[in-house]
Amino acid sequence: MKAIRFNHHGDSPDVLKLVELPDPKPGLGEVLVSLKAAGLNHLDIWVRNGLPGVKLPLPHIPGSDGSGVVTEVGAGVTNVKPGDRVILSPGMGCGTCEKCTGNWDSLCDAYHLLGLQVDGTYCEKIVVAARRVLKVSEKLSFEEWAASPLVFLTAWHMLHTHGGLKSTDRVLIHAAGSGIGQAAIQLARLAGAEVITTVGSDEKAAKAKALGAQTVINYRKAGFAQGVLDATGGKGVDLLFEHIGPETWTENLKCLAKGGRMVTCGATSGPKIEMDLRFLYMRQYTIKGAYMGSHAELLEVVRLLEAGRVKPVVDSVFPLDRVRDAHAHMESRGNFGKIVLKI
Repeated sequence: MKAIRFNHHGDSPDVLKLVELPDPKPGLGEVLVSLKAAGLNHLDIWVRNGLPGVKLPLPHIPGSDGSGVVTEVGAGVTNVKPGDRVILSPGMGCGTCEKCTGNWDSLCDAYHLLGLQVDGTYCEKIVVAARRVLKVSEKLSFEEWAASPLVFLTAWHMLHTHGGLKSTDRVLIHAAGSGIGQAAIQLARLAGAEVITTVGSDEKAAKAKALGAQTVINYRKAGFAQGVLDATGGKGVDLLFEHIGPETWTENLKCLAKGGRMVTCGATSGPKIEMDLRFLYMRQYTIKGAYMGSHAELLEVVRLLEAGRVKPVVDSVFPLDRVRDAHAHMESRGNFGKIVLKI
């Protein structure tokens, strides 16, 4: 089979190499999936560059999102059969501990992500545990399905599980053009919340409004904090969806209403922030960290996708052998929605 992997970390996409590998075979409780598409996430860039404190087995195949067709099942597999269209759950815990059975899979000590602790989806074939695959319909293309799991799961976990999203909330969602941003806008609007979002161009502003955002702020033209305060009559937002890091952190605190909540899941502009603690305790903010989500939440996300209540936004599709171009496109921040590899 063909696969994309790197032998050493590097800031350049040039470290990604197309290689031929032996076809994998499923064992007990496992399935073989012929992948048709793999979705890119910013995590793939971090993995390629090298994450401080995380030692990956090298060489390594990136990719946390994938869709395809089951071609072979191992002994004991009953939930899927050859020919089924499936997506892969990006993350998985042990399935039996208190955290997993309590729908907090990502707090399980054994929790791991495809493309991080284990080889991922930038390949033609993959063997995974049968409980990692979910059957899906033909209502979406393979490319659309591959664009969905990680971002919609994380956005749901942030907005609902951690953020306590209500229909009366005003919500600030950063980076409408990012995969997680477009997912969060749709989920927040579906819940009836008022959505304010940020973009880096007027072209992206029009697309964000088409997704349902009521107020769109071009942060390249003016500071987003003042735009948020203007849009809310000086009150600020009830819930802030954060995944940028130090580039936005200080201004975020100016955007929150008294008693506001902020949920963060990423650090695309860096891992370290500075914060005036007086904002935190005097205005009684709640700040939470979020990481992925549970299997039960992923099932809920798939239900919404199948019903057409939310829809993945695919920015562009690259063939597997143009993965370097796909990474470069993501790093340019020129995309609106997900970048996908067609396999």
